[in-house]
Parts: sequence; structure tokens; C-alpha cells
Amino acid sequence: MAFVDPVTLHKNGIRLEPLALAHESGLAAAAADGKLWQLRVTSVPAPQETRSYIEHALAMRDAGSRLAFAVLDDASGRVLGSTSYHDILPAVRRVEIGHTWYARSVQRSHVNTTCKLMLLQHAFETLGCGVVGWRTDNFNLVSQRAIARLGARKDGVIRHHAPRRDGTVRDTVMYSVIAGEWPEVKAHLQDLLRQHANRGQQPGLLSC
Repeated sequence: MAFVDPVTLHKNGIRLEPLALAHESGLAAAAADGKLWQLRVTSVPAPQETRSYIEHALAMRDAGSRLAFAVLDDASGRVLGSTSYHDILPAVRRVEIGHTWYARSVQRSHVNTTCKLMLLQHAFETLGCGVVGWRTDNFNLVSQRAIARLGARKDGVIRHHAPRRDGTVRDTVMYSVIAGEWPEVKAHLQDLLRQHANRGQQPGLLSC
């Protein structure tokens, strides 16, 4: 049995299920909602790249380094985006959450908050992780604010770390939550969802 096995998670009308080739058309439609592949600081696939994007994620799953999910509306089955566990390190019980993006029409909604709560809860309470990390482009300020708002702590910056799709090289900003911080972070995320539900709104955490 692998440290991180494929699993389907449900909460607040959102479903995370392991990404598969069957999600190709839905994933392409989600990316087209806002032409997200045109954003310089993300890795969202262009329509003609969607199949290879999924195949690459599946190859990484076979190698044990990534488990990618399709994010779906539980009622309609509509694909809303994708997110992943990645850089999986069983020896130290560490995973990172990333490769996350959503159709523009569901950004600034409850979707990202709900996904992060599900992924963190599974990581800490089922997998027994000691730490969950995030990494993002130094120019992706929206993502940095979103990660910080989750309750993650900034670990530092890795200079000249990874290529962008436009050929430039990014600095990578690293964040994490350790197991001892999880109860407070969990309460914080649950409170965010509760407050916004009571106001008839949804919390505005964007992709990270």
C-alpha cells in the first residue's frame, strides 16, 4: 500500500476524485472559463494540452510523487478545476498541496476553502502527516495571500528555482502547516465557511 492512495473526498457539495482521462473534456471546459492557461504564473493546460496534462499527472501518480484530483460539483458532476497532493515524502510523512486551479466562475467562492479543508483533514487525520506544505510563484501574490489566509506559515523563498511557461525562471515561496497547528487551522477554516454561509456568501480564497 502506498503512503498516499487514491481516494474520493466529499464536503459542502464539492467532490474530489482522482484525476482520470475521463475528466479531459470537463477539465478543458474549466480552463476555458477565464482562459486560465494565459496566466503567466500558473500551469493550467491550454485546451490542446489537457490530455497530456492528465497523462503527466497519472505518470507522477504511478511514480508515487503526486496524486491529482478533479474538483467537481457533487450534484451536477461539472468539473470545476484540479488540485493535487505532490512532492510526497513517505519517510518524513510530508505532502504538499498544489497544482491547484479553478474555473473563473467559481473563484472567490467556497470551493477552494472546502477543498483545502478536505485535503488538510485527510493529510493530518488519515495519513498522519507531520507537515503539509505549499509552494507558489513569487509573483503570484493572490496565491500567497490565499495560502497565508488558510493559516499556513511562510518558510522562506527558494531563489531561481523553477521555469515558468514563458521561459523565465521563478523564485518559489514556501509555506507549511505542521501537525501541532492543525487543530487551530481546522477550526479557522470551519469558522470561515460558517461565517460566510450565515451571510449567504462564500469565502474568497483563490488558487494555491
